[in-house]
Amino acid sequence: MSEQLEIKYGLPAEVVFCSRCTISNQRPSSVVEFRNRATDKKPTISFDDQGVCSACRYAEIKENRIDWKLREQELVELCNRHRNRNGLYDCIVPGSGGKDSAYTAHILKYKYGMNPLTVTWAPHIYTDVGWQNFQHWIHSGLDNYLNTPNGKLHRLLTRLAFENLVHPFQPFIIGQRLIGPRFSALYNIPLVFYGENQAEYGNSIQENEIPTMAPDFYEENPSLDKLFLGGVAAKDLVAEFGVDLRDLNPYLPIDGDRLRKVGTEVHYLGYYLKWDPQECYYYAAEHTGFQANTERTEGSYSKYSSIDDRLDPLHYYTTLIKFGIGRATYDSAQEIRTGKITREEGVALVRRYDTEFPTRYFKEILEYMGITEERFYQVIDGARSPHLWSFDGGEWRLRHQVY
Repeated sequence: MSEQLEIKYGLPAEVVFCSRCTISNQRPSSVVEFRNRATDKKPTISFDDQGVCSACRYAEIKENRIDWKLREQELVELCNRHRNRNGLYDCIVPGSGGKDSAYTAHILKYKYGMNPLTVTWAPHIYTDVGWQNFQHWIHSGLDNYLNTPNGKLHRLLTRLAFENLVHPFQPFIIGQRLIGPRFSALYNIPLVFYGENQAEYGNSIQENEIPTMAPDFYEENPSLDKLFLGGVAAKDLVAEFGVDLRDLNPYLPIDGDRLRKVGTEVHYLGYYLKWDPQECYYYAAEHTGFQANTERTEGSYSKYSSIDDRLDPLHYYTTLIKFGIGRATYDSAQEIRTGKITREEGVALVRRYDTEFPTRYFKEILEYMGITEERFYQVIDGARSPHLWSFDGGEWRLRHQVY
């Protein structure tokens, strides 16, 4: 590759694809871009001398080296320590009623005897099937608090995150990650369960040996000039954009002293039970009435994953633009690791769908963010790293595709 090509986001100059799945070494960290304005998060995925990525190596560990009966016993013991026998809630499960949270909440209640309170950080714009699945989740026998953030502020933060970070999902992810520990503090319920640890899809393998979320994500109390939302310091949101400081509350870390007084513990259910997204879908469909979409998701072939928010396809399109990794790559890599499809099938699916533009909700999303189509493409094209993209014959093309 020519050394003259600009490389953005701290990505490796040479593009390398895993020899087992479809992911490349350009995969970004799963750590949320939070509390700083930088977008140059270095990739955390690594490759061994056989060309196998760390996510595929961890899939081997899950299959062959973890004693899942022992892990399940650890889960039972954890639940026994927190189980409330007086009818009160004894754990919190954040989620939308998608396949993962539906599986998590239902199995904790009906197999392990817990009494979960489910809490939902609302999507930007519900899809029809997403709203239906949310209702099915509740009516499968679960209590829920739906937390819908200030619409005016959330639209502003989404636009700023898109324009400054090319990451329109940042405000949603922050809220979704904070809502569990926040409700733990509000209702004095120490135990919180999220689904799988996103680290298993390519972060350091060692991160998967820890059953809990690192508390420094949700209990820091940085000053307003060091906390960034949408790539803008919180103090500047107040001074330059007229944001009321009180309205930022849902996006701010929780008081650490309060969390320690409650004894908040945020656990990943995927540490204790062998996590398989497709099996979660089958379980949720059987037990909570979860329904897949009637048509595949734009940018991929899947019909059941991340289908509750109309901004989902745009989010994955921005990862394609920044890192050359679209929705079909993420979906196929995960399904190759779980043995659902072969690598050959995954490669064909990526080459067919990965670069597809999300047209279905495009006009609605522009209106939601308050930007023009011209501004949209200005941001998108400015985010392309030259070492990944070339402009030939009037259109953008990836320089490297999985083979």
